[in-house]
Amino acid sequence: MTRILLLIGTGSFIGGVSRFLLSRYVQNSILTAFPFGTFVVNIAGCFLIGLIFGLSERGNIADTGLRMFLTVGFCGGFTTFSTFANENLALLRDGNIFQFAIYTSLSVFLGILATYLGNLIIKMI
Repeated sequence: MTRILLLIGTGSFIGGVSRFLLSRYVQNSILTAFPFGTFVVNIAGCFLIGLIFGLSERGNIADTGLRMFLTVGFCGGFTTFSTFANENLALLRDGNIFQFAIYTSLSVFLGILATYLGNLIIKMI
């Protein structure tokens, strides 16, 4: 268990630093208010977790430690949006359309609401 936690932590560190560097690079390269840096990171993270899970399903990544390092660690540190997208894909693949709709809608709506409320609370203090 300790080995897995260290792998996840290391992957999270590398993913978080990678997110910061890539997002900053993209945002500084494009002069606009649109958050292209975050957008690129989120889409790249989704693509990457899709590749990793695809390789896992084919048996090309059989080692649990490597999978945890890449998915929970790196992709989780790089962007949690990739995990969200993968979970939605799994719901769709399993035919759980209602759960997909609820999970997606509530996650987006409540995520934005929670961000707003957190910001509002800080402003009120």
